[in-house]
Amino acid sequence: MLGQLNPDSEEMSTCKKARAESTSVVSSDRLSSLPPEIKGDILTRLNVEEAVRTSTLSTTWRDAWTNMPKIFLRDGNFARTKFVTLVDMVLSLHKGTVEKFDISGSKTYHNEFDRWMLMLSRRSPRSIIMELKSGPGYRIPSCLFSIGDLEILHLQNCIISLPQVFQGFKRLTRLNLKNFSSTDMDIQNLVSFCPIQSFLELASFEGINHLTVQAPKLKLLYVVGDVEDINLDAPNLEMAALFLDHKAIAHHSDPIALHKESYVKQLVGSLSDIKTLAISDSLLRYLSKGCILTKLPAVFAHLEDIYLAYALGTSGNSWPLVHCFRMPLT
Repeated sequence: MLGQLNPDSEEMSTCKKARAESTSVVSSDRLSSLPPEIKGDILTRLNVEEAVRTSTLSTTWRDAWTNMPKIFLRDGNFARTKFVTLVDMVLSLHKGTVEKFDISGSKTYHNEFDRWMLMLSRRSPRSIIMELKSGPGYRIPSCLFSIGDLEILHLQNCIISLPQVFQGFKRLTRLNLKNFSSTDMDIQNLVSFCPIQSFLELASFEGINHLTVQAPKLKLLYVVGDVEDINLDAPNLEMAALFLDHKAIAHHSDPIALHKESYVKQLVGSLSDIKTLAISDSLLRYLSKGCILTKLPAVFAHLEDIYLAYALGTSGNSWPLVHCFRMPLT
């Protein structure tokens, strides 16, 4: 009959093939016509090397990876030279906004570090996580402290020396420093010049004897290391974890020398509004030797949990390993 097609006929097969090709072209066109920001967001689901390879898909995807808002770099099984080339290419050719820059490596990159930080600072990232663990500490260049939009900063294995022109991180909410060296004044200024900071972690450090924390918005404080004393001015603090080592204990080992203005009494008094307190066994032993002979200098009206931590040794990164006992109060 005229106009009737056999389902198994060559004409029907040709029609089906044409429709499939048409659908494929439409789908391809839809993906290719996506805005650069959307393509960049899609590519963040891949590692950087895979994302760069998408440039070979078509001309419309050639530069899509240069708009990735989040950049994750891991040296892993890379040869050192290949990883250096990859980082250089990503930082030099990236065109869009960098929301997050996260780099981790087990090899040494001291010769390239300043160059990478300068290129990164020109991208004005909002979040920086750097865990380059091998070799001596990386000296953080001054250009990194000029990034005005920074909201999260996580540094490991580094040396921190603030430039004289440091104006602070006005948008920073989270600061994590691990396995680092600095000075009392530089850390005091770094913390106090971040007015809306809510989270602070300082772990395994050198060069700090008198730690001063002035942070009006701070809610969580985590300190692991050797200090002689802590001066804390954080009226909105909700949780404090203080794992202090031998320096503080040795410096204040004589109960007779302690007076009502001793740093421990000031510290305890400044923690009166917190909800969670975690302290090391060494600090608890110090308290039990008579540093507070009478009543506590503050009423802990909001305290809900106390954690007692004791040391188990150190990890491969020289971080203390601790075990905590929870003692709920509610």
